[in-house]
Amino acid sequence: MYSLVYDKTMPLRMMPSRHSAFYSPFLITAGILAQEGLEVALRLPAEGESPGALLRNGEVDVTQSAVSSGWMEIEKGAAEIPVHFAHINQRDGFFLVGRERDDDFTWKKLEGRTIIADHGHQPLVMLRWAAHHKGANWFRIQVINAGSPQAMEAAFRSGQADFVHLQAGVPQQLEHEGAGFVVASVGEGIKPLAFSSICASREFIQGDSFEPFLRGFARIKQWVQRSKPEEVANSLTALFPALSMEALTAAVARCQKLGCWEGGVVIPPDLYAEAQNAFLWAGGIQRSHPYEEVCLTPPPSV
Repeated sequence: MYSLVYDKTMPLRMMPSRHSAFYSPFLITAGILAQEGLEVALRLPAEGESPGALLRNGEVDVTQSAVSSGWMEIEKGAAEIPVHFAHINQRDGFFLVGRERDDDFTWKKLEGRTIIADHGHQPLVMLRWAAHHKGANWFRIQVINAGSPQAMEAAFRSGQADFVHLQAGVPQQLEHEGAGFVVASVGEGIKPLAFSSICASREFIQGDSFEPFLRGFARIKQWVQRSKPEEVANSLTALFPALSMEALTAAVARCQKLGCWEGGVVIPPDLYAEAQNAFLWAGGIQRSHPYEEVCLTPPPSV
């Protein structure tokens, strides 16, 4: 039984589903909500920990997730799911890292080669979707499942595979160390879509903290997109001790250039539909799901 309860007597507990500079608007929002009168506790996920499960159990109030998680929960028979109410990223934030610099890289070069791919449901769907759009035959690529992102990085560093598929921050760190070279962006290989979003219980959305949260997020999302990469990276350094300032700055700059954080707070219905197209094509979901089944409607006027 899902609790999905927001306890107003406690600090607002925020948690990303993954820890990456790609989610900068969400992470930095946690640091400025005091200006909106909200006390906040940011919790980073431990390996194997599920923010969605913690949200249902009432241990977390607001999480970074994706509308695709809602589709999967519905198709598994969930009676009640969190509501997705704010858009973080409209581009995929994963990169392909090769062992050699390749300024003339094409996705066809993946054929006959080995790639350590993130086998999370959405990352793998989007990687396949991008390969399809870039003319590569997925079935001619040797795809390796090395486990968690940390295990994937370790496997690549140890010499396994020709390429690795990792989220913004780590690819730039590998490049900074000369341990690999970013050859492609998955986000450049596909159209804008509803990639990641913020979700919470309906009780939280109906409560007094919802509008202050949205105001803070809207302000920070705009700041992250428009500020110098060095300024954004500097605000994140404490959260990413394993990344050099150079790598973190490079990750922010790539996300800005891709347009990951463009747009407002509302999850655009057309981008929701584009994400659904990818999942239906890949067999990641069995049927279409109306926007209002997963997302807040009417959209917030922020």
